[in-house]
Amino acid sequence: MWTSGKISEKDVKLKRAYESPTDSDGKRILVDRLWPRGIRKTDAAIDHWATELAPSTELRKWFAHDPSLWEEFRRRYAAEIEAHREELDRLHDLALIDPITLVYAARDETHNDAVVLREFLLAHR
Repeated sequence: MWTSGKISEKDVKLKRAYESPTDSDGKRILVDRLWPRGIRKTDAAIDHWATELAPSTELRKWFAHDPSLWEEFRRRYAAEIEAHREELDRLHDLALIDPITLVYAARDETHNDAVVLREFLLAHR
């Protein structure tokens, strides 16, 4: 069950793990199943690692960041997100208190799991 309150687009930001953390990030949530290559945990400044909300290993390998599979990936990943409502509620609650930044490692800033998760959070406010 969603807690009461609405979050806005400014409450949920996206950022690559390879970009430096800033004060405006708020809580930094890593949304990938695997830790980003070459990044030390202290440098990443991750407040929470939401592995439960990351795409399954099978889905991640199937998608392989192929933009031609994007729409199907979004559909399949949304179904996986639905199975983890408690974790999704936790992210929603965090975004109500302070801005959050969904941190991801993918090079493609348009076709990645953080984009889908952000859309999902904002659409279900």
